[in-house]
Amino acid sequence: MNASRIRRSVVAVTAVALLPMGISACSSDDGGSDKASDSKKSAPKQSKPEAASAEFGPACKAVPKTGKGSFQGMAQDPVATAASNNPELSTLVSAVKKAGLVDTLNSSKDITVFAPTNAAFDKIPKADLEKVLSDKKTLTKILTYHVVGKPLPKEKLADGSYPTLEKDELTTSGSGDSYKVNDKAAVGCGNVETSNATVHIIDSVLMPPK
Repeated sequence: MNASRIRRSVVAVTAVALLPMGISACSSDDGGSDKASDSKKSAPKQSKPEAASAEFGPACKAVPKTGKGSFQGMAQDPVATAASNNPELSTLVSAVKKAGLVDTLNSSKDITVFAPTNAAFDKIPKADLEKVLSDKKTLTKILTYHVVGKPLPKEKLADGSYPTLEKDELTTSGSGDSYKVNDKAAVGCGNVETSNATVHIIDSVLMPPK
């Protein structure tokens, strides 16, 4: 009888001794499983890296949200084609066609275009504008002065001087989301990407030095 009691005691003690290990093992297994599961659930989905420089400026809100004239739509086409899908740039597109620069702009790689809006052209007296639009040589000179032969994202606009396709230089300055070209033309919507260019939409037409 005593031997039987001793055996039962040994079994009970052994079970008690092993119980924490079993709990620990279960806890470890379950905890590890829950932790991995929780980490998968709680870890946010990795989004695509944002562009080094996103579109900026108050005039960006006027850009269509969808369609060929939207940021996404313009990014699919070369710059002259992309601009033709933006109703705010119709005067510029007309001028580019008159100057015969559509193919030149569309075939260029990694350029920057400072694109005056229709309102920018409206600042020029009508008679003067018509005179320029009818003079291909002068028009070409003015339009190519708006093009720099390399990418100029937002971070390069703070303080710079860059040669244009017209050969003269233009200057940029500013900070935050506020930038100007030649201390005159304000960037209304910058860093608009097309398939071959960075476009900064500006509120004044740039005139090359005489």
